[in-house]
Amino acid sequence: MTLGIYLAKLWKKNAVAYLFLLPWFVGLLALTIGPMINSFYYSLTKFDVISPPKYIGFDNYKTMFTGDPRFFASLKVTIIYVFTSVPLKLTAALMIATLMNRGLRGVSLYRTLYYLPTLLGGSVAIAVLWRKIFGGSGVVNQFLLNFGIHAPDWVANPDYALYSIVALSVWQFGSSMIIFLAGLKQIPQDYYEASQVDGASKIKQFFHITIPLLTPVIFFNLVIQLIGAFQAFTQSFIISGGTGGPMDSTLFYTLYLYMKGFSFYEMGYASAMAWVLLVIIGIFTAIIFGSSRYWVHYADGGK
Repeated sequence: MTLGIYLAKLWKKNAVAYLFLLPWFVGLLALTIGPMINSFYYSLTKFDVISPPKYIGFDNYKTMFTGDPRFFASLKVTIIYVFTSVPLKLTAALMIATLMNRGLRGVSLYRTLYYLPTLLGGSVAIAVLWRKIFGGSGVVNQFLLNFGIHAPDWVANPDYALYSIVALSVWQFGSSMIIFLAGLKQIPQDYYEASQVDGASKIKQFFHITIPLLTPVIFFNLVIQLIGAFQAFTQSFIISGGTGGPMDSTLFYTLYLYMKGFSFYEMGYASAMAWVLLVIIGIFTAIIFGSSRYWVHYADGGK
């Protein structure tokens, strides 16, 4: 049987299903695969958006790694942000989810209130508000002044500006908390009752029952939050005024990519940066997946 005949029979058998999937395939090709191919081509060109792209091979990548110190500065800032904000956010989410799993009254209300920052935190308005809160005369400094503490202008000081954005990210723990809460409710209470009979304390129960049984959920949240943190943009753009300042202390990788593409009109270089970011995210995601066999435990013993 030739391939053509086989495909024809397959189409005849599943024609209706394929027709329903057709819009998805069109969207995949037009909105994902097509732009990715275009982006890779532009990464090999000198393209200023106005003039036709000029093929230059891998010169953009060579310049990136050998002649652009701000590239490494943005990469450093992003990595610090990722490995600071993600653990803190997941820790806060797990702590709140654990407290909410104890049968508190009005759990639905608390769940909604804690989830709201996730919906609002990525908006421009919240970023502007955050800049005001952590400004020299903002709410945080006014509160500390009541205790005689003269705090700096957090967003204007290069030593603290990045961590004000980290605080904004941690504040958005709602989505991870909801997922943790769902995972906690799936843990059988029999384990806790049996350990309590054996004299296990709440702390031992948490580290020897809750954490091991929750590792698949921790794994999922870790991957999702890691990928999202590498793509963070709005907070840095608004809080730094689109410059990555002060002194490039909030120059996220995505912000520098945006500046190269839409401020300096180096779209070819920006496309190359986008592909490097894809590789970086892929490497870190692969490391997490590779290490999961050593710390993620499934109830059925699967991997």
